Amino acid sequence: MAKRRARRGPPKGSHYTDSEGNILTLRQSLSPGTIAKLQEGWGGPAASMDDAWRRRGEHLFERLAISWEIAGLPLDDQAMLLGRYRMADTETQRWVREAIDRHLREFIPELAGP
Repeated sequence: MAKRRARRGPPKGSHYTDSEGNILTLRQSLSPGTIAKLQEGWGGPAASMDDAWRRRGEHLFERLAISWEIAGLPLDDQAMLLGRYRMADTETQRWVREAIDRHLREFIPELAGP
């Protein structure tokens, strides 16, 4: 028989608003296993530093993003969130990375960069 998980309600999230009023909500905690996985290196021996940096950024976004309200329209499907992040312009991706960096320093310091 399969184990049942207790319902915990929606994950706790912190909201980050950009200059256009779009709201990115990031989860405040991750499981120890997820943190360990995110601390591993990204990419194989042939991966450039840029490739590894981008992969790590996408993985952090994928694990942390709960929702992203853009122009009043909320996105909360993980595939849609990641697709929107990948399609975002350079400035928007930079803003998201900065929001994630601030978020990690406050809530998950073991994943924060130097």
